[in-house]
Amino acid sequence: MKQKYLARFWMAAALLIIAASSVLAGNENRQGSAGATELLIPIGARGSAMAGAVVANSYGVDAIFWNPAGLAWLEGTEVMGTYLPYIADIDVTYAAFGTNIEDLGALALSVKVVSIGDIEETNENFENGTGKIYSPTLAVIGATFAKSLTTQVNFGLTANYIREDIFNVSANGFAFDFGFTYEPRWRGVTLGLAFKNYGPDIRFSGSGFEDAVNSRPLSSSNAASELPTSINIGLAYNFVNQGLNSATFSSNFRSNNLSNDLWQGGMEYVYNERYALRAGYNYSTADEYLYGFSLGGGLVFDLGETNVSFDYSWTETEVFSDNQYFTVKASF
Repeated sequence: MKQKYLARFWMAAALLIIAASSVLAGNENRQGSAGATELLIPIGARGSAMAGAVVANSYGVDAIFWNPAGLAWLEGTEVMGTYLPYIADIDVTYAAFGTNIEDLGALALSVKVVSIGDIEETNENFENGTGKIYSPTLAVIGATFAKSLTTQVNFGLTANYIREDIFNVSANGFAFDFGFTYEPRWRGVTLGLAFKNYGPDIRFSGSGFEDAVNSRPLSSSNAASELPTSINIGLAYNFVNQGLNSATFSSNFRSNNLSNDLWQGGMEYVYNERYALRAGYNYSTADEYLYGFSLGGGLVFDLGETNVSFDYSWTETEVFSDNQYFTVKASF
């Protein structure tokens, strides 16, 4: 029996390596050229506290961002809200709702809103401002489906609608995430594979590209931008699972199309399924990569038939103020 599980484990690992080899390595020369980069902003205090190394062991609506296959582990119904005071006075708000429908699978809806804040318009004639104020907003609206294909394999798919409104121009687009998780039932190991942000290029248009030269209308068009796609390979190892104590090490390798590749590692200790401590680290060969160390924790409370969890994380951030995530989740 043990030999059979080992064979399955190594077969799955080989498939993941083959899939990863089909994706080009990170291209540092094209950093900053991606469109819809709000797709990259991490979501949720648990995953961010573990430096994003949760591709193999995220679950419920918390998994929608990291690996939609983890939604298949959802039992019942779950709602989640998270808030992030991001860099440069940018605020990120996220909400998700998911439910498991017997014989069908798990379904979820999610909304991410990135508020840039108020920006005063200036031009060559009014260097101190024209008096007009703009508040650019970026939004990602997602629908997710996940299902257990077998007792060991989960599959998940997310379709995201992207909407960006900046000054007098806007952009619309679609991005798709899909992933798998695999439990070989061997020594507490779980594997995860997630393909993120695949879709057509995104392009801005609108009256902001229109002008007048010598009283003649002039219109220009903006070049299209690729989405920041990536392939993520994750492994989680539950090396302590005795009595009230559980400890898990997890790791993730992310190959990006328009930036350097990324290695992530995280740890989570849970006592009595109610109290959690987490830590993680992001490593990239890019100069001054945005994220570094991360720490966090969580509490779970029973309110009758409803479980309510509160999670917090802190992430070291280069140049800007460190990130802090606040997440509330209810399961019933």
